[in-house]
Amino acid sequence: MDAVSSFFRRGSRYSPLPTNALAEQPEGETRYRRRRRVKLAAGVLILVVVGYLATASLRSETRECDTPEQGFQCNNAVSHSWGQYSPYFTVPSVIDASVPEGCELTFAQILSRHGARAPTINRAAEYDALVRRIHHAVTKYGPGYEFLRAYNYTLGADDLTPMGEQQMVNSGVKFYHRYRSLASKTAPFVRAGDQGRVVNSARNWTRGFHEALVRDGTSPSPKPSFPYAILAIPETPETNNTLHHGLCTAFESGPYSAVGSAAQAVFRAVFAPPITARLNANLGDANLGDTDAIALMDLCPFTTVALTPPAGKLPPFCALFTPDEWHSYDYYQSLGKWYGFGRGNPLGPTQGVGFVNELLARLTGEPVRDATCSNATLNGDAATFPLGRALYADFSHDNDMMAVLAALGVYAAAGMPDNTTRRGPAESAGFAASWAVPFAARVYVEKMRCRGVDEEMVRVLVNDRVVGLPGCGVDVWGRCALGRFVESMAFARGNGRWDWCFA
Repeated sequence: MDAVSSFFRRGSRYSPLPTNALAEQPEGETRYRRRRRVKLAAGVLILVVVGYLATASLRSETRECDTPEQGFQCNNAVSHSWGQYSPYFTVPSVIDASVPEGCELTFAQILSRHGARAPTINRAAEYDALVRRIHHAVTKYGPGYEFLRAYNYTLGADDLTPMGEQQMVNSGVKFYHRYRSLASKTAPFVRAGDQGRVVNSARNWTRGFHEALVRDGTSPSPKPSFPYAILAIPETPETNNTLHHGLCTAFESGPYSAVGSAAQAVFRAVFAPPITARLNANLGDANLGDTDAIALMDLCPFTTVALTPPAGKLPPFCALFTPDEWHSYDYYQSLGKWYGFGRGNPLGPTQGVGFVNELLARLTGEPVRDATCSNATLNGDAATFPLGRALYADFSHDNDMMAVLAALGVYAAAGMPDNTTRRGPAESAGFAASWAVPFAARVYVEKMRCRGVDEEMVRVLVNDRVVGLPGCGVDVWGRCALGRFVESMAFARGNGRWDWCFA
């Protein structure tokens, strides 16, 4: 009956029977009528339970693909190859990601991408125009393509989808359970870029964190009240904001602004033409180009995260392409992130320097030292940039996270991905856009005190994969001594080519 009560508390269309429903009987009621009332009440209860079980079955069918522990785990051969449009999934780790025996966590920072969203408004217009063009031109649809005849673009633009909201609740739950020992003492300090989907992601994350805390019976002092305070930093071109790029002129509109798209164009010419030819063979007179083919591929993940399909089923867009083609699509998107915002762009890592310098301040308890995009006004105020906290949570975008990962030196061992020959993440030191910055991606930076070790240790995890950073003497658990970690961040501490931005 606990499950039924829980269902009622979630606001079901059913209502629970009053606890004294069978006891409140009119004076002088006959035994027959009492027996009939009991049977009627029992029947209603059965209907309620059956309704709950049917609804629960549907709910588990639609949600079992996506859990707090493992993320999205259905149709992995396809759904884990959608680049930055993949729903978050736990990435396999060569190094054990659990806290080593004899160690006590003292600090945890999450940097998270927002949850799954509808396409951006510009891309939404492009998808809608493409579908209308197909409808106007095509009179005969090949086998498996018939669904396009009646398909209309209805995914909206920019906002989180219900799956995206649930992803962030799940993320908050997972973060709480991993860092329960710290959450029992303090609530996280939360910041977000002020775009709607980012703030809403932060809000849903705090809800998951708080609900897990309440269910666990944890009572930190002072006990946090929900909703948590969220510091929203404007995402405008003139605002210093380490959670959103925009200040570096040479990167935003200068010679480094098209490096990523140029790398993608080379690989698109390699993998897309056979796909385009097949699409045109099945969509007579559509006259699609390679960019159109990729746009149709985009509609597979976007429709998936919008509709939360039943377990084991994907939208028909997904079946138009083979698993091998999805792996190429993932690589295409990975090239865009690597050369657009990562180490493949000379000013990509520079966009993440400000956040790394803020992270160093939090890890060491010392003021921020940065001359790039950090906000001196906010960082100089203990109310908006407190030091000495055990838990921090920041919410941003995939491109900004990619820059931070590059500034940290994550994936340094990947070399430079070839833009003509596909490589998987196993051949690229664990790098792929789907492994690094999917929807609801998260980077954990944790600090721990270990028995027999004089100095605190630092470790970085990307979507549950422990990543050993170069230059800091990582041990078998992927950890660096705090001092060595700080020293290894010389690129960030030296303001990482920020002077190139305005040369």
